[in-house]
Amino acid sequence: MEIYDTEEEQLEALKRWWKENGHATILGLVMGIAVILAWNFWQDHKKEQAGLASALYSELLLATDSNKLDSAEKLAERLQQQYPKTEYAAYSGLLLAKVKVQQGDLAKAQTILTSIASGSNKELGNIANIRLVRLMIANGQYEQGLKLINSIDPANSASYSGNYDELVGDLYVALDRIELARSSYQKALESGYRSPLLQLKIDDLTAPEKDATPATETQK
Repeated sequence: MEIYDTEEEQLEALKRWWKENGHATILGLVMGIAVILAWNFWQDHKKEQAGLASALYSELLLATDSNKLDSAEKLAERLQQQYPKTEYAAYSGLLLAKVKVQQGDLAKAQTILTSIASGSNKELGNIANIRLVRLMIANGQYEQGLKLINSIDPANSASYSGNYDELVGDLYVALDRIELARSSYQKALESGYRSPLLQLKIDDLTAPEKDATPATETQK
């Protein structure tokens, strides 16, 4: 390290350093300030967009609850067009699919749910897939429903495995594959998953076997 004996030497050294590095220092300082300002602006913009999207989503919920389907559809489309990068846009898609079902447009509802399911939000993707399979059951698309569930990555759907197992059971019941349906329902139950109708579905499948036992004994 250089040691300067006088203030004049120190001043001269500072002048040389500034001559060599001054422009770069100023440029770095300006860039640093610009980055900070841009970051703050972006955060404020995101907050503003989220606030506006939240207000619009509240209107959408109110319209849906009031069964004002036309208004709900327009609000959902506005959310997706004006605030596409917010979570509210994705959630509005789920509501829009529900509106389409209520309007009887099941094909459009399937298209919307398929789009959500292929998005980056895995949580919403699973919800969309579950509703999509239910629509397939309503449309009689049983094999397509099984194919869709089999295509889902277990790593991204572990917390919904019980839901899918129950749906597989429903699909097998519709296809009259009772043993496979019972196995799927039992798998859902053993995983710790509970739904209001799961046990009833299992009981309903085992009831014929229970009824058959006394009849067999009587014949003996």
